[in-house]
This record gives sequence, C-alpha cells and structure tokens, in this order.
Amino acid sequence: MRKLLSDFFADHPYIRVVGTARNGMDAIKKIQMLKPDIVTMDIEMPLMNGLEALKIIMKDHPLPVIMLSSATQSGAKSTFEAMDAGAVDFIPKPSGAISLDLKDIKSDIIRIVENAATVHVSKLTKKREPIDEKINISKNLLGDQKTVKPLNDSNVKTQMITSSTQKSWHTNAKKIVLIGTSTGGPRALQEVIPYLPQDMKAPVIIVQHMPMGFTKSLANRLDQLSKIRVKEAEQGDILQNGVAYIAPGGYHLRLRKVAKTYAIELDNVEPPNGGHRPSVDIMFDSVSQFNDLDKIAVIMTGMGSDGTKGLQALKRNGNVKAIAESANTSVVYGMPKAAYATGLVDEVADLHDISKIIMKYLT
Repeated sequence: MRKLLSDFFADHPYIRVVGTARNGMDAIKKIQMLKPDIVTMDIEMPLMNGLEALKIIMKDHPLPVIMLSSATQSGAKSTFEAMDAGAVDFIPKPSGAISLDLKDIKSDIIRIVENAATVHVSKLTKKREPIDEKINISKNLLGDQKTVKPLNDSNVKTQMITSSTQKSWHTNAKKIVLIGTSTGGPRALQEVIPYLPQDMKAPVIIVQHMPMGFTKSLANRLDQLSKIRVKEAEQGDILQNGVAYIAPGGYHLRLRKVAKTYAIELDNVEPPNGGHRPSVDIMFDSVSQFNDLDKIAVIMTGMGSDGTKGLQALKRNGNVKAIAESANTSVVYGMPKAAYATGLVDEVADLHDISKIIMKYLT
C-alpha cells in the first residue's frame, strides 16, 4: 500500500514523497524528523492506529492529514471521528483493508492530495463550543422554540451584498433551504445543522461530495447532534419541514412535485457532473423550476465551482437568498469564491453565523 501510494507521485510536478511509516508511532517520529507539508494515513494500522496518531499529530504538529478508510460501517464511523479530530479529507479504499487496486482511484487520490496542499491548518482546528444537549440548541440560539424571535442582525458578522436580481422576500411563502459543500463539509455541517431549531418552517436538502457508503453515516451522525431530523435521502421521500435530507453518495438528487408537496428523485444513471455525483448544480437547477418555493441557497467550503451554475439557475426563477461561506472559515475557499464571483450572493458569512442567517430568512 505504501509503495503504491508513493509511486503515484513519482512524476508529479510539485509533490514529492519524503518518507513512509509502518504505523502510527512511526508516523509521529517521521513527521517530527521530516516535517512534511501533507500526510496520508491509513485508519487501520498496528501498534497505534491512524485515529490515535492523528490526535497527537494535530496537537503537536498540526498539518493537513488525509485518511484512508474502508467503506464499511465501522470504517465510516472512524472516518468521521478522524474528521472531527482535524483530518482534512479522506480516501475510501476500493476493496477493504488491503486494497492493492488503489490504482483504480489514482486520479482521485492525486486530486485530494493536491487540494490538501491549499488548506490552512488553522481552519482544521477551530471549532465552536460543543453542544451539551440537543434540547437546548434552539433555546440557546433563537430563544424559546415555540415563539422564535427575529434575530438581531448586529449579532451576525456578515457582508451584505446588494444584488440586482434581488426580489421581494415574502415571509409567509413556502421556503426550502439548499446546502452544497465539499472538502471540509462534514465538519462545516456540524457547525450549521445542529443549530437549527426543531420547529423550523422549511425542509433542508444537502449535497455533500462524498462516495457511497459514507453519506448514511454522516446523516446518522448529524441526526444525533441536531434538534431537527437528519436522514439520508431515499427515493420518493416527501419533503417535511424540520427534516434535512442528505443526497446519497453516487446519486444525483432532484425534486418533483406531487400534488401540493414535493418528492425526492434519485438518479445513479446520469454521469457525474463536473466529476461529482451527487452534484450541487444539478440539485440547485432542479429546485429552480418551482417558483412557488422561496429558496435559501448556501454554498460552503469546497474545491472547485460546483453550485455556481445552479445558483445562476435559481436566481433566474423566483425568490432566492444566497449565502456563501467566507474565506475566513472555509477549509477550501473554492466553491464559495466561485459563487461570490457571479455577483448573485446576498450575504457572505463566517461558518458559525450561517445558521442564524438561515433562520433570519425563515422567521
């Protein structure tokens, strides 16, 4: 495995492999000695596993770490624990613990490592104070949840932007919250979704770039942390207020109207869009056709520009408020930057303010 990964970068123009380690203990020693810019590390290792080593690395020698993980239930759980501990991204192994067919995902591995080279380590270690109890979330942030009070805008540090396409915002219209994110997204979602109140008057649809086998674990993890319900989207799900639906890895997510309600359509036949399936652009574009819904579109951390074309489609139809995560908190300021460049973003906000802004437009 170490030889395979090293060979992938033998001819790379600017990435050089400076060393390999047999286990977590060896990794910590080599990092102290070699001072690398990026580390790839398997979760499953002898003597000291990757998760234990990662916690020491992020405490003593913080740097971008990419985890290799098996796409199993326990592997997915360990992956999210690693991302909580500061890992920047992960690579799912194609065929279990010993994946000698890593060459099948060589291009993905190289891309992920290249992305990690752009990450600021400080953004991997900043976290909001933990939530003690789910029951207190909406009370702490939004007042008594039965009578949610409007937020004081002075408490939300954002950049307000006047958009030429901005239309009147109807407080009583049906609304939907749309979120797109990629690298750094699981950690970012944990800073937004748990701070939404149970009685929010809108459903939430989330597209997180993530392969099959991991989105269900992400949904379960967010559900445990959140006041609202969070689930992996299923074919035919009818949207309900106060429920967040995460597009499953390997499937595009669209909406279709069913009488006065909306149902989820999943598609694993259409090819990836811009290398992504699910795609934020495809989800945004699908929802843009429903003019009777006011949309709150949120684009957070991630490499590339997925979501930008979809945002343009949303803004052409109906009422839309667009929020982009700021460069201050984005692990990778790619997707939010591309969205901002369109001139269609209404507010640019640090991560910890995004839930407040969403609720400002819902209340």
